[in-house]
Amino acid sequence: MNVKQIAKWAMAVLFLMSTQIFAQTGNEKKSFSNPVIFADVPDVDVIRVDDNFYMISTTMHLMPGAPIMRSKDLINWEIISYLYDEIKDSPFYDLEGGNVYAAGQWASSLRYNNGKFYAFFATNNPSKSYIYSASDPAGKWEKLSVLNQFHDASLLFDDDGRVYLAHSSGDIKITELKSDLSGVKEDGLDIIVIHGEQQGYKGLLEGTHIYKFDGKYYMFLIWWPQDGIRTQLCFRSDHIEGPYESKIILSDVIDNPGKGVAQGCIIDTKDGDWYGFLFQDFGAVGRTPVLMECRWEDGWPMLGGLNGKISKVMEKPIKGYPETPLVISDDFTSTKLALNWQWNHNPDNKRWSLTERPGYMRLKTGKVVQNIFEARNTLSQRTEGPECSGIISIDLSHMKDGDIAGLGAYNGEPGLISIVKEKRKKYLIMTDRGKEKEKVELKKNKVYLRMDCDFNINVDKAKFYYSLDGKKWIQLGPEFQMVYYTDHFMGIRFAIYNYATKISGGYIDLDFFEYNRQ
Repeated sequence: MNVKQIAKWAMAVLFLMSTQIFAQTGNEKKSFSNPVIFADVPDVDVIRVDDNFYMISTTMHLMPGAPIMRSKDLINWEIISYLYDEIKDSPFYDLEGGNVYAAGQWASSLRYNNGKFYAFFATNNPSKSYIYSASDPAGKWEKLSVLNQFHDASLLFDDDGRVYLAHSSGDIKITELKSDLSGVKEDGLDIIVIHGEQQGYKGLLEGTHIYKFDGKYYMFLIWWPQDGIRTQLCFRSDHIEGPYESKIILSDVIDNPGKGVAQGCIIDTKDGDWYGFLFQDFGAVGRTPVLMECRWEDGWPMLGGLNGKISKVMEKPIKGYPETPLVISDDFTSTKLALNWQWNHNPDNKRWSLTERPGYMRLKTGKVVQNIFEARNTLSQRTEGPECSGIISIDLSHMKDGDIAGLGAYNGEPGLISIVKEKRKKYLIMTDRGKEKEKVELKKNKVYLRMDCDFNINVDKAKFYYSLDGKKWIQLGPEFQMVYYTDHFMGIRFAIYNYATKISGGYIDLDFFEYNRQ
């Protein structure tokens, strides 16, 4: 066992001891603040199986994709698996000839039926839909079928064994699937059941979630009225084919004026309490989940408190569970990459390693590219609000001329602190959306980089620093104005990268990623 492994073992023991002490002393927080997850976890769908909650979310062009998350209390979520490691249906997923920014997996539906879990999602490239299943949601998911694209679709397993998709935008359709989910059922139900404008909802009407409660069919849809905010609607009917009546069940914001909380689901606890789980646009950090009360009134699931307003601070639905981190530090002593990490597009698995130098993540350059958007093997985790910080330590000894490596606030408009090798010299460069802001020569082969993010309302600023000893920090470049970039449809993420612009074959060794959240 090397020094880093011993240190990691000791930290694990201390964590276990502290968790036991925490549970014994009863110091657990009894309340939580919204957003319940202050990070980019959009298009949520949540189910309960016994006393476990499971959630799926959108990760677009990131791999592995379609994270499955588990919780005991609807507050603390851990990633337990992904639906797939890669998508190989287009070379664009390998960044060959194009890309799939904002065109990968999105708006998934998660269901449990007769002892098995099912997940549905669509992609824009190619224009397809996919259905996966698993007996153990923490295990391997199997691809069941590939269908034509169904926009914002939601699965329903009916009591009589029939299976439906509710989908589309504006006018909402019901399409019946074969019972084995292998495809659309010939001569099955395939009709428009909600006519948006005819029923008084002009403009966007999408984000379908369909359920059956107490013999009635319920569909949750978002609506964006003219000069209004994203609003949550509920449609209900005694029959799957309609007619459906409707009601606004939520029109409210949390902290961020003009950014309505909408699109998601309702969920009950084992004790029979109901909650809404939706999301809100929250600036550069991304689209953040919000948990709220749900009360049934005359057969309608009304969201928010008695006044229809979401509580900023709420009592936890279920108590007794410790905090579970969504974004983690990593010393790379494991030979398996933690589930919290994702790659930008499909990785080139021949060009990264956790074993060639034990205790380090080795990132090798591959194809010569022009910029970070074309580079494979960019390693990524979410950022979190209201403030967070990430530090990396890099061994640069084996970089080649033209190589660029570093740490970034990454989406379609990134801020980066990079080491650039130019012939025999190395430079530290801070760039703002590709424009150089400051450059200093670096004369050592080991450097520490730091990125601080402030996602408070109307701030969205990042600062970049470097250090030669991990103690004294020097800011490089000005503050960086972070934005939510809709062409990527993803909040700012930590990105660790190494790519070649002249010749392939160089590499860096990443010693650790240290994460802190305020």
